[in-house]
Amino acid sequence: MAAEYAIELKNINKSFGSVAANKNISIGLRRGEILALLGENGSGKTTLMNMLSGIYKPDSGSIFVDGEEVLINSPEDSKRLGIGMVHQHFKLVEKFSAADNIWLGAEKTGLFLKKSRYKKIEEMASRFGFEIDASKLVSNMSVSEKQTLEILKVLYYGANIIILDEPTAVLTVQEIRKLFSVLRKMKEDGHSIIIITHKLDEVMDISDRVAVLRKGEYIDTVNTADTNQQQLTELMVGKKIDLNIERVKTEKKLPLLEIRDLTVNNDENAVAIDHVNFYIRGGEILGVAGIAGCGQKELCEAIAGLRPVQSGMIIHEGENIIGWTPKKIIEKGISMSFIPEDRLGMGLAPSLSIIDNMLLKKYNDSKGIFVDRVQGKADADRVIKELSVVTPSANTPVRLLSGGNVQKVLLGREISSGPNVIVTAYPVRGLDINSSYAIYDILNAEKRKGTGILFVGEDLDVLLALCDKIMVLCHGKVMGIVHAHKTTKEELGLMMTGALDYNDEKAFGIAKDSRINEKTEAGGEPNE
Repeated sequence: MAAEYAIELKNINKSFGSVAANKNISIGLRRGEILALLGENGSGKTTLMNMLSGIYKPDSGSIFVDGEEVLINSPEDSKRLGIGMVHQHFKLVEKFSAADNIWLGAEKTGLFLKKSRYKKIEEMASRFGFEIDASKLVSNMSVSEKQTLEILKVLYYGANIIILDEPTAVLTVQEIRKLFSVLRKMKEDGHSIIIITHKLDEVMDISDRVAVLRKGEYIDTVNTADTNQQQLTELMVGKKIDLNIERVKTEKKLPLLEIRDLTVNNDENAVAIDHVNFYIRGGEILGVAGIAGCGQKELCEAIAGLRPVQSGMIIHEGENIIGWTPKKIIEKGISMSFIPEDRLGMGLAPSLSIIDNMLLKKYNDSKGIFVDRVQGKADADRVIKELSVVTPSANTPVRLLSGGNVQKVLLGREISSGPNVIVTAYPVRGLDINSSYAIYDILNAEKRKGTGILFVGEDLDVLLALCDKIMVLCHGKVMGIVHAHKTTKEELGLMMTGALDYNDEKAFGIAKDSRINEKTEAGGEPNE
């Protein structure tokens, strides 16, 4: 008789120094089911899954596959046992084709490669409803294509237990539906799937059961059909949380930041932002939606003075700031904060402490040759307290913090400088629900002060609930700027893929009530 569980973890413990990441955790994944794994930042989800994928080894406890106890000492052991993990950050060789990436870890070395491998990939893709060009270079692929390739890789290697870490983080609504359709087919085919996600609506949609971790400990496993988002939230954080995101109402003010006919290139010198026009008023949150790589990064960097502009104007409080360095922007008294997507590579100095990172924007203000570390310590302590940063002390190097806590430090530092324009890229990426809602509250507090906010996001539900307007980018072009309370996720998804363009008068008739006719002249008001 076959075992009920495809995989079981019993009394698993894992520590890193004095920090206990997993404490006596016991969880089972049944055959042919989709199990969602939930928990706050630092709850031990990824650590637990990394032990199944062979990256870490448990300090104590047992792992059972198909009812038999096994030892997983390496990724090769994991692969041999039929376990495959698709990480949030893809493990692909950009210069290789899709087929080469699959064969890289599957084929034995030799003088000749069998042509039948292409056929095997195509048959597997067709069987589960995937669409992929096996000869396409990874560098030319969209995010959803890369994710498809990662899933095909583990299937090609023979995995029947699949672990997906935040698989929908940068997908459109349509791509998420397509992915879920594939996962359901995989389940019907007998595969067992674990999905790690912060999106509770997706948990309710795709999973059969939900296992919850909190602070490294196992809390409970519940049937999805017998629970709801509120209960899952309370299990994760240990208390009740209001899941409604407030859209603060403020008085309309004149634009603080205007973008006129802006064109910006990417690192390969190709056009990333193509003749873009928009503005942000004081006391307004303008959301930016788009598939990853559609120019969001280049737009933010151009506004912050970190990337050269090919043409157009960036007007901040009446002055064109194009060509100004970030230092000059600060010296001229222009208060603009940029929270980059690459928080460690660009936003913070990884080896410096939280205190020193807080001082990075203020050291020039010090009188004499000594930096005011007393004020830096006070700022760091305030951010740690207000944003619940988990850290041994303010002197801890930020590289030792979890991704979510790194983001809290970065956001806290930027807002503490008192900006009147905030440019923020994915401010809650990787944050748990409790921390995410704290960030939304902070942004709303800034909005009440009259701050103009550019919010680049990936969760359409959040964009619709938090923002006043949403600008949609597709391949560097603006497909339209719409009222958040008058549009839908489906409409945004169509715009993100270029299927709906409000610059096209025919498309304008499809949903004209949600469109805003932006007037980009200085001081102009939108014709609403």
